[in-house]
Amino acid sequence: MVGFPRAYTLLRIVLKKSKTPMKTTGIHHVAIICSDYERSKKFYVETLGFPIIQETFRAARNSYKLDLKVAENTQIELFSFPNPLERPSKPESCGLRHLAFQVDDVEETVFYLKSKGLEVEDIRVDEITGKKYTFFKDPDNLPLEIYER
Repeated sequence: MVGFPRAYTLLRIVLKKSKTPMKTTGIHHVAIICSDYERSKKFYVETLGFPIIQETFRAARNSYKLDLKVAENTQIELFSFPNPLERPSKPESCGLRHLAFQVDDVEETVFYLKSKGLEVEDIRVDEITGKKYTFFKDPDNLPLEIYER
């Protein structure tokens, strides 16, 4: 049995830690459920150029999980599921709005995406940060943003 002074000290430590904010070091991954696994795999790997870390077929779920490297410590987890529901994008709804990729040169990235046959919106400037950005879509119409570093 813990004595009173020790229990009190432990309680103070727990209470102090519960008030400490999360100490994140970045975003590890973003999970995307696609409607056509092969089409989305080709888009993210061949078109956008994200290297494959690991591809796993999960027989119990009749589902693929594809881990893609976006940056040094950031990944996309691409999932397939039988008959996923369509994601509402218009009108805007609650939930994740879009996924933004940071790039050094927005114009160069737009040129590259257009050379791959993608439709890309006009480049805009963020009125708050002064940074350039634009949007394009993945095969399931998920809005993807490129944002200047």
